[in-house]
Amino acid sequence: MANAKTEDEITLFERDMKEFWIEFKSVYGTEQINQTLTLRDSCKGSIDVLSAKWSKKLKEGDLMIDKIQEYNNEILQQSKCISEKEEQLAEIKLNQEEEQQKNLTDSIQELKEELVKQMEITSSKDKAVKEKMERLCKSKVLFEECLGLEIRRIHNEQLQFIFRHIDHKDPDKPYMFTLSINEQGDYEVTSCTPALDCIAEFQLKVRETNNFPAFVANIRKAFTALSYKQSA
Repeated sequence: MANAKTEDEITLFERDMKEFWIEFKSVYGTEQINQTLTLRDSCKGSIDVLSAKWSKKLKEGDLMIDKIQEYNNEILQQSKCISEKEEQLAEIKLNQEEEQQKNLTDSIQELKEELVKQMEITSSKDKAVKEKMERLCKSKVLFEECLGLEIRRIHNEQLQFIFRHIDHKDPDKPYMFTLSINEQGDYEVTSCTPALDCIAEFQLKVRETNNFPAFVANIRKAFTALSYKQSA
C-alpha cells in the first residue's frame, strides 16, 4: 500500500511539473515574441530615420560622378581600339608596303596620346568631385545643425530644402524651396514657398560666385524677414 501511494504521488508530481513546464514555455515564448516585435519596430524606426537622412545626396555630386563614368567608358573604348590596331599591326606581313605600316603606327600613337589625355581629365574630375563632396558634406552638417534645415531628394532629380524654426509663433511651420541643376550645369530654383521677391537675385549670385552655403543662408534670412513682416 505504501509503495502504491508513493507511485501515485510521483505520477501526480510528474503531471504537475509537465503542466507547469508547458505553461512556462507558453508565457516565456509570448513575452519573448512581444519583446522581439518591440525591438524590431524600434530598430526599424531608427533605420528608417537614418536611411531618410543619409539618402539625401546632392544633385551636383551625382552629375559629376556620372561625368566620370562617361570618361571611364571613353577610356575603355580607346583602350579597345588601341588593342585592335595593335593586333592589325602584328598581322601585317613583312612584304607589305612601309607606308601602310607607318600609317597604322601613327594611328596607334594618336590613340595612345588621346587615352593619356582622357585619363588626365578623369583624374582631375575625380579629384574635383571628392573635394566638392567634402565641402557639401560639411555644408550639410552646418545647415542641419545651425540653420534647422532638412534636405530631401524629390522627383526629377531635384532637391527640396525645408527650413523650420523661423516663425516664432509656429516653429514647425515649413519654409521651402526646390533646386535643380539645369542643362548648362547652373543652379536653378524651380519653386519657393512662400514666394520671395529676391529669389532670382540670389540665384544669379550663386551662379556667379558658386558660394552655395551663402546662397542657402541668404534664402533663410529672407524667409525670416518675411515671417517678421507677416507677424507685424
